[in-house]
Amino acid sequence: MEINYAKYPDGLVPAVVQDGTTKNVLMLGFMNEEALATTQQTGQVTFFSRSKGRLWTKGEESGNYMEVTSVQVDCDNDTLLIQATPTGPVCHKGSDTCWGERNRPNFGFFSYLEQVIDERRNNPERTNSYVASLFRKGVSKAAQKVGEEAVEVVIEAMDDNDLNFLDESADLMFHFMVLLQAKGFHLRDVEKTLRSRHKYDKDEVVA
Repeated sequence: MEINYAKYPDGLVPAVVQDGTTKNVLMLGFMNEEALATTQQTGQVTFFSRSKGRLWTKGEESGNYMEVTSVQVDCDNDTLLIQATPTGPVCHKGSDTCWGERNRPNFGFFSYLEQVIDERRNNPERTNSYVASLFRKGVSKAAQKVGEEAVEVVIEAMDDNDLNFLDESADLMFHFMVLLQAKGFHLRDVEKTLRSRHKYDKDEVVA
């Protein structure tokens, strides 16, 4: 791994730390050659601390270490991307990240849609809301809709109309997300179950 430490006067290259699972950015630190070597040898993210004037392993005081899953260098060989698994809050102020954000999986528009569904669930007085009406009718109604939409998806899969197939697939996903929340779950719970079944190949990890 070629790294251009000489580009910076103090020989410290920026090291962005990203959660290897959620892909959220956790913090930014700086590494010299010794800090990177220690990180790779111990498997725990280690920086060079300007204020301490020495190597500093994240979590050495709090116990909230970050276990390394991969180390990559950018196209200019002057910035590192560290993917890691945090064992607790990352920020010294107690938050998940140094930007005060929650370190949760993000599924793009699906995550936004989950928030909308959650808002409708918590505000059942919105009589004009289709989602709120499903929650008022209970789990059985939400489950029934998932069953109906699943049948429609199967029917459209047997046809050649891709647009109809995608429309019915969207309906199925939407009602499934409603059913998840009716049962007290979210997409992240399904993802967690899928991850527990997945067999990782150790050769996939780049060190």
